[in-house]
Amino acid sequence: MANSAATDQLVGVLRDTIVALVRRDGPDLSARQLGVFLTCYLNEKAHTVRGLAADLEVSKPAITRALDRLSEFELVRRKVDPADRRSVLVQRTLKGSAFLRELRSIMSEAGAGKLVEAGSRRAAS
Repeated sequence: MANSAATDQLVGVLRDTIVALVRRDGPDLSARQLGVFLTCYLNEKAHTVRGLAADLEVSKPAITRALDRLSEFELVRRKVDPADRRSVLVQRTLKGSAFLRELRSIMSEAGAGKLVEAGSRRAAS
């Protein structure tokens, strides 16, 4: 039962985070775009379209569309790989780093709210 409660708490944090992202003034990312963004920012290795497609187990065109949108918001940029001119590297940006900081803050607030709710429910039982 405790595992179910923990899972429900995580789902609540996810919901509150997504709602906060939708309500705020800024990029409104799809789940795929957010997945690509987080993969690029949380994994230190160099990223390519081919590598992201393999990591996320989606097609290269799907990654390209997500990167197009992320590039529009200046959350990533693409650069030709000097070591292999056929390959394109995905790079982080200052705006992307700021977005990640904001996302972490939103998630932290959502998580803190869920911990308070869980504590209140336990105290009431």
